[in-house]
Amino acid sequence: MGRETLLTATFGDQGVLRKTLLVLAGALFIALAAQISVPMWPVPVTLQSLAILLVGFAYGSRLGAATVIVYLAQGLMGLPVFTPTTMPGLAALIGPTGGFLIGFVALAWIAGFAAERKLARGVIGTALVALVASAALYLPGVLWPMSLAALAGVDAGWAGQGLGFYWTHFVAPFLIGDAIKAVLAAVIVTGAWSALSRKA
Repeated sequence: MGRETLLTATFGDQGVLRKTLLVLAGALFIALAAQISVPMWPVPVTLQSLAILLVGFAYGSRLGAATVIVYLAQGLMGLPVFTPTTMPGLAALIGPTGGFLIGFVALAWIAGFAAERKLARGVIGTALVALVASAALYLPGVLWPMSLAALAGVDAGWAGQGLGFYWTHFVAPFLIGDAIKAVLAAVIVTGAWSALSRKA
């Protein structure tokens, strides 16, 4: 991976077999987190994106993104790894949250890129990176239903609406949860680095 991450700081350089096992373990971690829903206002929050942030911060940009791609491939093959409210199989990509699924790859990559460059150190720095990465997730998340879905011939009530519709239904209800998950990710990652430094 080239630059130090939690993974390389803990285990050193990884061989192909170990990287493969780590990718599968990371995809399983994301899948399990996607099944956990926490009651919150204004909407319940799943831990899927928190798990993706943690994988990105720990694995780095390339391995983190690869892990999410494997996770998405599992879901698109019909395995029950997505959140319970996400459509199963290939239908997930053409559903209203299809853009967010693609954005998950960028979420992991951005977190990993920042970690490799030591921008994600300390609670505040890591939380800011997590917030930026989470904000980037909304670009494909909104672009797909707002314009690309209609261009692709998808005929649904959520496709081709105005910006206000997507702010109300696709963005605003999730901002509080994303902020909380960014702080949680920062606390977990900073705690992991602190534990490593005490062992050194």
